[in-house]
Amino acid sequence: MMDVNIVIKDREGVMHKVIAPTDMAMNLMEVCKSYELPVEGICGGMAMCASCQCYILSNHDLPKMQDEEEAMLSEAFYVEDNSRLGCQINITSALEGLLVELAPES
Repeated sequence: MMDVNIVIKDREGVMHKVIAPTDMAMNLMEVCKSYELPVEGICGGMAMCASCQCYILSNHDLPKMQDEEEAMLSEAFYVEDNSRLGCQINITSALEGLLVELAPES
């Protein structure tokens, strides 16, 4: 079992250091929810809403954005160049030290 350390900045600017397991097939949205951070994930992780939108603040090489995620972000509010849907970022060892900020609620 291997865990990664991730820092999540909430909507009030508070930094949360979390530990995310790489062996449970979790995504970033699920990690946020497990730490009771204010991420809704209304669609259940299907890239059909933007309630788990976050901004990637660190320089990590994330997997390429798929068409569904890109389409959802094209319709979402508060989208920035570094926006991603947390439900589409699987927790892997490559995310060690990831720094993200939760996007404002829509």
